[in-house]
Amino acid sequence: MGGSPTGRRPAREAAEGINRIEGYLLCQAERGRARAEAEAFAARLPWLTTGQREEVIRVYTDDRMALTRRVLQGVVDRCAELREEYTARYLQLRRRVLAQAVLVLLMSLALSCGTLLIARHP
Repeated sequence: MGGSPTGRRPAREAAEGINRIEGYLLCQAERGRARAEAEAFAARLPWLTTGQREEVIRVYTDDRMALTRRVLQGVVDRCAELREEYTARYLQLRRRVLAQAVLVLLMSLALSCGTLLIARHP
């Protein structure tokens, strides 16, 4: 059956695989940008030896990638916080709407019963 949890597993695994590939490609693109910036920075320091230049590029690139990780982790953490806040708020609103719906139903039932009682006993 298509609706079974087993039927959804391959689709979920495929989506996770695509997400991993996309993450890898984004990381490689960021690393390329970081290296390009590092090379531009090192080019402004013409007195560096070849070894020093490569070290500056390596350190700059590593520092930039570490900064990118910290920023992304901050975004992930904030997303998780917002998801918790919005989920809690949604559940609170859902309970409130359900309670109001039950109250309206009970009031309608009470009015209906009252109307029937009044109609039976003139």
